[in-house]
Parts: sequence; C-alpha cells; structure tokens
Amino acid sequence: MSQNHYVLMDRDGVINYDSDDFIKSPDEWHPLEGSLEAIALLNKHGYKIAVISNQSGLARGLFDEATLEKIHAKMHQMLAEKGGKIDAVYFCPHGPQSQCLCRKPKPGLLESFANDKNIDLNGIAFIGDSLRDIHAAQAVNANPILVKTGKGQKTLNKHPNLNIPVFENLYDAAKYLVSRQ
Repeated sequence: MSQNHYVLMDRDGVINYDSDDFIKSPDEWHPLEGSLEAIALLNKHGYKIAVISNQSGLARGLFDEATLEKIHAKMHQMLAEKGGKIDAVYFCPHGPQSQCLCRKPKPGLLESFANDKNIDLNGIAFIGDSLRDIHAAQAVNANPILVKTGKGQKTLNKHPNLNIPVFENLYDAAKYLVSRQ
C-alpha cells in the first residue's frame, strides 16, 4: 500500500476541542463538529488515519497513560458509531523542556509511524492546527494542511504567508483530499 493511502492528523484542535488546560479525561474529550464524519469520509475513500499528537499532560502529571487510553477509547468508539476508524495513534509523552526527538515540531513521531508501517512520508498529508504540526510535516517532506479549528486561526493570523492549503475544519480538508484522488 502506498503512502497516499494514509492521512496523518493532530488530535487536539483538529479532531476534538482543544483546551489550554489540556484534555485530561474522557469527559473532557468532545469531537469538533464534522470531524468524525471527516474521518469516516476519508476511510470510505480508502484512506487509513494515523493520529500524531503531543501529550505533554502526561509529563506534567495531569493524567496517566491509562487515562489517555480511555480518552482514545472514547474517540475510537464515537468514531465507529459514524462508520470511521483510526488505524494508529502516536503520541509524545514528554514535556516542552524535554530533549526528546518525538515532540513536534521534531519529526520523531512521524518517523516512528513511517518505520512501523514501512512507508515513505514524502507527499503524505498531515493535517494540523499549529506551526509545530506544519514544521514536523515539512521536516519529513510530508504535505502540511492547516485547519482553522483549535489553534489554527491564531496560527494563520501570526503566519499569514504559510503557502500551504488552509481549511475551515477537518471536514473541509477531507473533502479536498478526496477530490484530489
């Protein structure tokens, strides 16, 4: 299977509402309007989805890995109800001061995904809402796409000349990708 059969995306601010206080429990995880349908649409057109997410709340002691698994279980279940599926979730558990290689904007999570799935990241779509998502994508020659949800509008305001595709939300980005098949 070629890399064109995957779409990578950030989680908080892209799939679900983001919070400056972090998403610390399943109760705090709420999908953005149309995001689950967007993933189902991509699945229907042959795309597999991988989530690439910084989760520094783990390092900050705001939640543990078992809680993160419960958050993701809620995400998977709600998505299944809409006919969608996420193939893989990759997350960085480290804090911003860490010297790790996996925290975006570093490309470590993307490289782990590519190694695990044995695919080339060149040209693969990576949908995010922040500059660190864009930089991580560019570091591995993936194609960054910005959505205005989450931190996306703020990112666009600060960096108006990004020269990448920008969409209102994940559903609009999904329709764009499907139309280019």
